[in-house]
Amino acid sequence: MPAKEVLDFDLAWINSIKVEDAEIKSRVSTAKFADPKSIGENLTSAAIKNVITVIDLASLVGTETPESIAELCRKAVSPMDEADGEIKVPKDPSVHCATVCIYPARIQDAVESLKSSGADKSVLVAAVAAGFPSGAYPLHTRLAEVAYAVSAGAQEIDVVIDRSLVLRGLWQQLYEELVQIRKACGEATLKVILSVTECGGFTNIYRASATAMLAGADFVKTSTGKEAVTASLNEGLVMCCAIKAFYNRTGIKVGLKPAGGVRTLETAISWLLLVKQELGPEWADPKLFRIGSSALKVFANYLNNTN
Repeated sequence: MPAKEVLDFDLAWINSIKVEDAEIKSRVSTAKFADPKSIGENLTSAAIKNVITVIDLASLVGTETPESIAELCRKAVSPMDEADGEIKVPKDPSVHCATVCIYPARIQDAVESLKSSGADKSVLVAAVAAGFPSGAYPLHTRLAEVAYAVSAGAQEIDVVIDRSLVLRGLWQQLYEELVQIRKACGEATLKVILSVTECGGFTNIYRASATAMLAGADFVKTSTGKEAVTASLNEGLVMCCAIKAFYNRTGIKVGLKPAGGVRTLETAISWLLLVKQELGPEWADPKLFRIGSSALKVFANYLNNTN
């Protein structure tokens, strides 16, 4: 997708943002996207296929080899092969993961594997970069890592912000860092990881989301998956509120990517319902919604048994 436009920083807007914690929690507690009955009613074949097609299939353990990356790519291209027993679902080439998400050192392995299978146009290569998962490295080293990832063939870049800037309220500095990262990405899709459970509250999550979007983020992402506490629908709703406000101000659509803790189909469906209900059905598309997960087998088995 074309790179998002970098907009002028608006500190007055950022500072004006205030989020009432009780209101967010109340909305989530009564929302259909968090209601087990509603989630159960949406466990349909179509919804499960939707979930599979928005997955960024991750392998971020640190022990990956060329062989394990080739296997990851195979799973992303043919997810139903992961189901146990006889495959009951008709072969559908459109049902594949959106990307494989890996460390920069393994990008070329993924590029070669997808190209050799003829799937390089359907499943893209995403890489974490910019000092993942801490973001606590000098900016020039983070920029160099992003530039390397793009040059190695990554079409999407997932970067994590320096949360110390959020906790200190240094929004201008956060914006300026992300603008440089946006430029280093070139035409690659930029997903900005906020590590929301380490941001110090809902107001900071909203402000960090808004800052990232002004700096040209294509997606705002909840988590690295390495945090002690994973993101909940509460944080997801705050991010959706920020995305909606940004769209109303600018006409620019920014995507959402929950990651970390999405290990069950029910959890994945709840996030899918969140974006549909809060942002609109057009946000259920891979261009605007992703799920970072490695639980593909769970989803494939459920789809296989639903048919």
